[in-house]
Formats: sequence, structure tokens, C-alpha cells
Amino acid sequence: MSARISLLRLPIMVLLTAVLIELTLYNKNNVVAQEVSPPMAVDLDAVEWGPPGGGNGTPLGLRTARMGVDPVSGGVTYYAMFPADTHFDTHWHTYDEHVVVVKGELSIVLGDTKHDLKVGSYVLIPGKLNHAWDIPAGGSEAVILVSRRGPADFHFVDE
Repeated sequence: MSARISLLRLPIMVLLTAVLIELTLYNKNNVVAQEVSPPMAVDLDAVEWGPPGGGNGTPLGLRTARMGVDPVSGGVTYYAMFPADTHFDTHWHTYDEHVVVVKGELSIVLGDTKHDLKVGSYVLIPGKLNHAWDIPAGGSEAVILVSRRGPADFHFVDE
């Protein structure tokens, strides 16, 4: 009987050991990210924008400003400024993308559904979901804050 109880305890002990190792690694990764990333507070009016770019599917005049990179996932957080009356062609990314509109108005097509967005709007773009941005004419530029859950990549879709 005691041999049977010992044999039953073995898988439980292995499972508990695996869970403890996973929790240790998870906590270590979170501590590393917190230790490497310094605190930051940025006023949108003080953002240091990169030069205007665009083309090949991205809006002409598009400007970005990188705020940071997660040292564990490689995910980038950045602002993107789209000029009025521009379009960002349909594309997808490998990793999820979280977006908050911080200035202006724009629309996004997620899959086949269009969403009109204004300041304060939040968008979750799951990895591999086709999406496109449109910024209306006659208004001002639109600015979004983007946080990616992995390294940035762009895969454009033929329309």
C-alpha cells in the first residue's frame, strides 16, 4: 500500500516542481523588465518626432517617436502621427498591438469592420488580424500611442 502511495506522490511532486519553476521564471522576467525600464512621463507637446517618412503602404508624412522597448518581449511602445487625408494600407503583425488615440480622429478597419475613433479610444489589434487606418481630410493630423507585445513587423496585404 505504501508503495502505491509513493507512486501516486511522484507525479504530484513533479507537477508541483514544474509549477514552481514556471512561477520563478515568470517573476524573474517581470523583475528584470521593471529593473531595466526607468520611469518615464512624457507630454505629447514635448515628444521628439522622427523625420517624416512613409510610402510603400504607409502614409506619406508619417512620423513616429519611440518611447521604449520591453527588454523581455522586444515589444516597442511608440507614438505615430498620421497627416490628415492619408491612408495606411491593409496589413497585419505577428503580435498583438494595443492602441490609444491621443489626438485627432481616424478610423480603423479590423478585419471587415470599420470603427470610427476619437481621442481616448482604445483598440486591441490581435496578432495576424488584417487592419488599415484612414485619417479624414479637412481635419488635423491624428496621433496614436502604440504598444506591441513582441517585435515590430509589417505584412502588407494585396487589396
